[in-house]
Amino acid sequence: MLQSVITTDKDLSALTTLRLPARASCFAQADTREQLLGLLSTLDADAQLLLLGGGSNLILSGDFDGLCLRIASRGIQIQPQGAGAVLVRAQAGENWHEFVDHCLSNGCYGLENLALIPGTVGAAPIQNIGAYGVEVKDTIRSVEVWDRQQKRLCELDVDDCGFSYRDSLFKSVEPGRYVILSVCFELQTRFQPHLGYAGLAERLGPNPAARDVFDAVVALRQQKLPDPEQLANAGSFFKNPVISQQQLQQLKQRYPAIVSFPDPGGAKLAAAWLIDQAGWKGCRRAHVGVHSQQALVLVHFGGGNAIELLQLADDIQRDVLERYGVVLEIEPRIV
Repeated sequence: MLQSVITTDKDLSALTTLRLPARASCFAQADTREQLLGLLSTLDADAQLLLLGGGSNLILSGDFDGLCLRIASRGIQIQPQGAGAVLVRAQAGENWHEFVDHCLSNGCYGLENLALIPGTVGAAPIQNIGAYGVEVKDTIRSVEVWDRQQKRLCELDVDDCGFSYRDSLFKSVEPGRYVILSVCFELQTRFQPHLGYAGLAERLGPNPAARDVFDAVVALRQQKLPDPEQLANAGSFFKNPVISQQQLQQLKQRYPAIVSFPDPGGAKLAAAWLIDQAGWKGCRRAHVGVHSQQALVLVHFGGGNAIELLQLADDIQRDVLERYGVVLEIEPRIV
């Protein structure tokens, strides 16, 4: 087994989709599961560790004094279970969109609505990624992790992962304790479309095939969201805020066109609508700005830094709070 090589003073700007300037004092890339375990087993539980996958949901606020470990392990195993179920285990470094496409091509259904989300398989549970009415937690059976505190491998059942809206055990409850090695998904061999999202249903005719849903999701995302390869961004920058039904009714009296969705906690507001109506869509401040087609996306035009980006985000948050009495929470992880 080839061991990962640790380099020093690594430029990280090209390894995240926001391409903000930052360096790591130490850097290594694990191309295999064995390399990843080999590196993790040598680290102390309190060692400063920054994990990178696709770098798509991360804001580097400055230089990192520790080891930045990029996870690039690959591998997919499909195990039919009978009764229309199939287990699919993917290594953490698999590209998420390519993984969704691979499952679809092999008759494993349930992830179509999550197509074209940037990042890796290992990052998906951390954020509990979701789109067009589906969250990844709905398809996860278990998550294989390295427990840095106990220095051992373990398998966490979906109920142990603390999943909630764009959140999980890995993100906010015990951040830094667990390193995801692989994820086991429970998918279906019989396709059942999830078409609760109005924009998606409108694009499709009756009884769409799984590939039709996949293609429609890809088209919608390409239409609304900038390609990070062309314009640096981290995708959705703010979570859709959840408020009470009472507060929603009060807001509707003042803003009848406000966009909301049902939620177990009351109602979920469309953050993009709030930001757009407050006049921020298309706003540019030197090196950073709000995308002209999607108000939920903050972009980096180049030459900027995290201070500029986070100041813009803070100004948007303050304005939305003053106008609507609603708190916007930043979705990407800030390091």
